Amino acid sequence: MDFEGKTWRFEANINTDLILPSRCYYLPPEEQINYIFSANRPGWVEEMSKGDIIIAEPNFGMGSSRPAARNLRLLGVACLVAETINGLFYRNCINFGFPALECPGVTEAFTEGDVAAVSFDDFTVRNVTTGKSLEAKPIPDALLHILTAGGIYPLLEKEGLVAPPEAG
Repeated sequence: MDFEGKTWRFEANINTDLILPSRCYYLPPEEQINYIFSANRPGWVEEMSKGDIIIAEPNFGMGSSRPAARNLRLLGVACLVAETINGLFYRNCINFGFPALECPGVTEAFTEGDVAAVSFDDFTVRNVTTGKSLEAKPIPDALLHILTAGGIYPLLEKEGLVAPPEAG
């Protein structure tokens, strides 16, 4: 999996309430995505483009286990690269098939608007704009298998362990 896209910078300790505000929690997912980051970056959803990449300071995704990672994927964010990612949020990224990497030094290497090239094959992050390259922390094989399958449910469906959802 390789991605290349415009970057958006986010500060430390972005919690899942900022990604998916509680006021829209019970809306259908296709409506929830309109509220992503509405409290801290109003209008961001209209500014970003499918395939863009989030670059974040430490502890991205702290807080509850709400499906914020799913919403970032549904919105069209290509991937997340952060100094560190909250453990629960990271596992939700894997389970929902939203590519995420921890990469020490990433916030020093990027300013908002730079173009990033991110490889999940060799776990590298390159600033296309400046040429600077970084090594991200590798994803364990078992988690990478889930991620490349599109998430836990697509993997379980593929392996015949659960039935696909009924069209409705």
